[in-house]
Amino acid sequence: MENNKIKSFTDLIAWQESHQLVLIIYKMLKTFPKEEVFALTDQMRRCSISISSNIAEGFSRQGKKEKMQFYYMAKGSLTELQNQLLVSRDVGYISKEKFTEIADQTVLVHKLLNGLLKSCFAKY
Repeated sequence: MENNKIKSFTDLIAWQESHQLVLIIYKMLKTFPKEEVFALTDQMRRCSISISSNIAEGFSRQGKKEKMQFYYMAKGSLTELQNQLLVSRDVGYISKEKFTEIADQTVLVHKLLNGLLKSCFAKY
């Protein structure tokens, strides 16, 4: 980034890491049983995409309350995904090792979202 200036939502580390999470989830879901296509698989895809989408939309909002609303929605989708990962592990769709790897990525995204929210408070 030129002069470390954030010009686009794609410059946000929170968005970059949440985008990586989407890619990880999509790759993982290719191994899920076909009967889960319209259940757990679909749900996990939607909420993983929702995280990065809400970060992007929040970035474009001008008002503090609007920005924060979208960042909080991203956190909600992230928590939903964390729950679905627990279910996936517990029913045997993913190994404990894979679960830990993906869970670590969700924790990183959670911390970065908290940072975005704190920056909203600091600016106003």
